Amino acid sequence: MDNKMTQRLSLGGMLVTLGIVYGDIGTSPLYVMNAIISDAGQMQYAVPEYIIGSVSLIFWTLMIITTVKYVLIAMRADNHHEGGIFALYALIRNRSARWLIFPALIGGAALLADGTLTPAVSVTSAIEGLKGQHIGSFTFSENQLVVAFVVTVILLALFLIQHFGTAAIGRSFGPIMLLWFIFIGAAGFISMMDHLEILKALSPSYAIQFLFSPVNKAGIFILGSVFLATTGAEALYSDMGHVGRKNIYGSWPFVSLMLILNYMGQGAWVMSHYQDTAYRHLSVVSPFYEMLPDQLRLSAIAIATLAAIIASQALITGSYTLVNEAIGLKFIPRMVIKHPSNVRNQIYISTVNWILCIITLSIVWLFQTSHHMEAAYGLAITLTMLMTTILLYAFVKDRVSQALAACMALFFGSIESIFLLASLVKFTHGGYLTLLITFLIFLVMVIWYFGNKQRESYERTSENVSLLDYRKQLIQLSHDSSEPLYATNLVYMTRVGAHYSIKRKVLYSILDKRPKRAKVYWFVTVNETDSPYKGEYTVDMLGTRNIISVQLYLGFRNSQHVNVYIRQIINDLIDQRLIDTQYPRYTTLKNRRVGDFKFVIPTEQLMDLATDPKMKRLDRLLIGGRIFLQNITTSPAVWYGLRFSEVVEEPIPLMLYDPEVLHLNQTDVRHPVKDTEK
Repeated sequence: MDNKMTQRLSLGGMLVTLGIVYGDIGTSPLYVMNAIISDAGQMQYAVPEYIIGSVSLIFWTLMIITTVKYVLIAMRADNHHEGGIFALYALIRNRSARWLIFPALIGGAALLADGTLTPAVSVTSAIEGLKGQHIGSFTFSENQLVVAFVVTVILLALFLIQHFGTAAIGRSFGPIMLLWFIFIGAAGFISMMDHLEILKALSPSYAIQFLFSPVNKAGIFILGSVFLATTGAEALYSDMGHVGRKNIYGSWPFVSLMLILNYMGQGAWVMSHYQDTAYRHLSVVSPFYEMLPDQLRLSAIAIATLAAIIASQALITGSYTLVNEAIGLKFIPRMVIKHPSNVRNQIYISTVNWILCIITLSIVWLFQTSHHMEAAYGLAITLTMLMTTILLYAFVKDRVSQALAACMALFFGSIESIFLLASLVKFTHGGYLTLLITFLIFLVMVIWYFGNKQRESYERTSENVSLLDYRKQLIQLSHDSSEPLYATNLVYMTRVGAHYSIKRKVLYSILDKRPKRAKVYWFVTVNETDSPYKGEYTVDMLGTRNIISVQLYLGFRNSQHVNVYIRQIINDLIDQRLIDTQYPRYTTLKNRRVGDFKFVIPTEQLMDLATDPKMKRLDRLLIGGRIFLQNITTSPAVWYGLRFSEVVEEPIPLMLYDPEVLHLNQTDVRHPVKDTEK
């Protein structure tokens, strides 16, 4: 989809939306009713009152959480057409209390963690339908290890195709997802004809009564299973930037209708068979497959598998968006981001892709069955939804009224708190894993964000100074023949702001560490633009011939090979006679007039605690952790496309020498004895 297509309602846009956004919530019928029957203990206890109450809870959960909260309210809180919890936080961070950073970090971490479980549970649920099925003369194995192997192959293939981009994936998945929703809606409608009393579930009174009914042995904890029906709502919000709000508005009524029809159809089938001898003692049953005629079973498994793959896709693309927003908010270290299409919002992050792949495949082999995965599923996402409600409160309060915001937060917060409490029973059954992943992601975010904040409060090398104040020294150094020539062109990748503001550590590197004599000093700022292929630059000579501030304006699909751009700029400036020709003494190229390059990247290092006893231990841990993460993630050389250039990473102390900190007191002076003897 192009940018214009994401901003208007169209049939093509809605088709792509089906392929990108609804995979997670669209495959929930594969496992929700299974979990509800398991909560009953055995099929024989899933009496009509139990089923009608459960379906009523599912219906009203979808309506209240997905439709009202996310589709009608949350999607109004878009940040330049982007959605998700980080986009929401970016909208309110400058107006609201600082403590809102914690709901944003917790919610984002929980959503990323839950995303590792969605592909595993969705695809495994679909493939398990193949167990014992006859495909011609071939009979699929009943061995769960075979299922795990097939799921691994499918998921690995899915992660391998991510670099093609969501536009290509959406075009191919859209028609499949349309067929999926039509299929589940039709199958549910036909099945519910046997028990039209299932329509009673549309009344909220049945949902409320069921929670306190004696037939509901799980009590309030059944909400942990009911909640599985709406776990894709947060991903729906996160994926908004890929397809546009209007296309979600246009397609959601159709999607929600098909989902409700299928849940009602499954409920009607259970009401017809809960006393059957073949089912009554079973605690693990799949009404989704069982309600289908035998001749349709194999086709249903095939399309369910494709839909489950799309469910995985929705979380993967949502994860890219979340991570990209987190990088922009300085919550996590920067990573290499690629744009497979001309739409800026459609991205691919290789690091995220393969981390998700490793964790997801590990979950497949750790839990193996979808029943075990369901026990762990949904716990973390309830945390995300609750955090989103807190942030929505701040958004509505600032733009509408505090009273309305409080009512909204109290309403949704109470419901989601109950869901969270009900889901806590899953902790010992596997929920601990998603919470552990959530904690690890949250820890990285806290270290990176707060470590950066504390670093700024201590560091003296990153104070801003004016480049103009050091212009005279740089000119003198450039012409000082007593200093060895460090490089013909010395390049620093650093932001030059208004009034020539620049980090002090850059000039400290040139003048203080060891004077770095160069014929030309370059200070290059890279600015990313919304236009995919824009490539422009501006030059400020600062009234000299050898101190140059360059502002690069690169489209988001342009590569950041700064060395190539600098070489072109030098040739342009030589043609304009703004700088001197740089004929190298030795070269294999005829008529070469550009000299050598050296890129210097100052890297801050934390000194030993003894050198600054004023620094608090917590601050040291945060700053040290932040520097450690910086050193193990994407290097500046990779980020700026300098792999084949001469790059010097120069250590710079975070805090320069301070006489008040490092000071010795003189306690004694001894004069040498003069030798007076001849």
